[in-house]
Amino acid sequence: MSSRNIFSLLAALLGLAASVSAGSPPNILVILVDDMGYSDLGCYGGEIRTPNIDRLAANGMKFSAMYNTAKCYPTRACLQTGVYFQRTDRDFANTATLGEVLRPAGFHTLWSGKHHAKFNPVTRGYDRFYGLIGGAQNHFNPGSGPAPGQPAPASKRDGNRWSLDEKGGADVKDFIPQDPKFYDTDAFTDRALAWLSEYQQTEKPFLLYLAYTAPHWPLQAWPEDIAKYRGAYDGGYEAVRQARYARQVQLGLVDPKTTPLPPMELGRRGSQWADLSADERRAEASRMEIYAAMVDRVDQNIGRLVQRLTEQGKLNNTLVLFLSDNGACAEDPKVANADPNAPMGSVASFVSYGQNWASVGNTPWRKWKQDSFEGGIATPLVAHWPAGLKPQAGWNRDPVHLVDIMPTAVALSGAKYPGVSKQTKIPALDGISLLPAFQGQPLARARPLFFQFNRGSAVRHGQWKLVRQGATWELYDMAIDRTETRNLAAQRPELVRQMDAAWQAWWKDCTGKAWTGTAPKERGDE
Repeated sequence: MSSRNIFSLLAALLGLAASVSAGSPPNILVILVDDMGYSDLGCYGGEIRTPNIDRLAANGMKFSAMYNTAKCYPTRACLQTGVYFQRTDRDFANTATLGEVLRPAGFHTLWSGKHHAKFNPVTRGYDRFYGLIGGAQNHFNPGSGPAPGQPAPASKRDGNRWSLDEKGGADVKDFIPQDPKFYDTDAFTDRALAWLSEYQQTEKPFLLYLAYTAPHWPLQAWPEDIAKYRGAYDGGYEAVRQARYARQVQLGLVDPKTTPLPPMELGRRGSQWADLSADERRAEASRMEIYAAMVDRVDQNIGRLVQRLTEQGKLNNTLVLFLSDNGACAEDPKVANADPNAPMGSVASFVSYGQNWASVGNTPWRKWKQDSFEGGIATPLVAHWPAGLKPQAGWNRDPVHLVDIMPTAVALSGAKYPGVSKQTKIPALDGISLLPAFQGQPLARARPLFFQFNRGSAVRHGQWKLVRQGATWELYDMAIDRTETRNLAAQRPELVRQMDAAWQAWWKDCTGKAWTGTAPKERGDE
């Protein structure tokens, strides 16, 4: 880095530090969606209408190499604690949450949406919580009985609980109106807006974590949103994927010389589009129409949030981070209580969109949720903060990770980690602050990024990525092959050994045990 760039970075960071010390840290709004693919947003090449997120990106910045954990619940633990999931568990043992760190620094701490654990967040540093303590649900009716005028809801009925602040229980009707107008994406936003109004006059900044369950299966959306996409997917998987890739090239997100589009990985529901019957094509297109409508509705609700913050005069000093918890989902879950005659996308229907559309969602990457290839662990990340982030028209290509969110929040807030957490054996943070990236400067990450979920593992260090889905490592040069099509493990055996040793040391450091070659048993739901 040149001396001029070093001076500019120091000046910017000193300016931010002065702002924090003067008592004006930014509000922090973290928006997490569930199972959304890499290319679904308009600003990442998708045809789904996401004007509000696209506007945040245009006036902020976009990361091309943001990484998650490939699965819902480990991602949420990393995001909330700043440490790898391998150091903790589903209930965040031996960690400090964002709430426990930011509340003693003077923040209102608010959480609306999905949790995917057993404890109530109000016991771990959050002033307010509304939402699902579980993994997946019926979006129109998370209860077990029908709402007035509706059929019985289709659901997994896997013991999900809901809570409102300190109250919680298994009977969701105590927390959710049995209302045919209920839809969880809208309800989570309604609660967040109510809190913003409630705390509007206070001088304290807020942390608002808004964790939508959309667009996780079951695919369910309002008919008027689905209608926007009628016919949009009649051209089939391959055509939509090619169109997305062409837009990504046009946007400068990918370079076809270094990121060629690999052959499409077709799933068991299918064949190529041309091989499907007319009825099969219509059913497959309908699935994607509903999925697109779910993402569209999320964007509409983000528009409501941005509008409220603008009206309150708070948008300028609010850091907004938008991302997904893992790559697109290729799962095809079944439930016994769905009505096969119910309109697809309605309260009594329970469908997913399967591997083929998941491959489209993850354009241009390989694989999907649960895998350590890019399709499982790469997520869009949009950051917006007018008062402290330099708008960047291009793409930030530094590898970043969920564990970087806590260090960034600590740096911005002046908070002291681990705050008021009462957990024991709390480790040091695994991530780094993203403040230099916000000023257009490169990140100085000293250590590799590590991954493990189920049979998948990976190491990302500089231009190199070591990855496996099973026992055998593959090696890719991400500078010239981010779509992971040319395995260089045989040509670079010493590098493989070095990166494997680093992964083994990381695993032992996190777990206290040597890697046995067998991954811990993971639940396959959600």
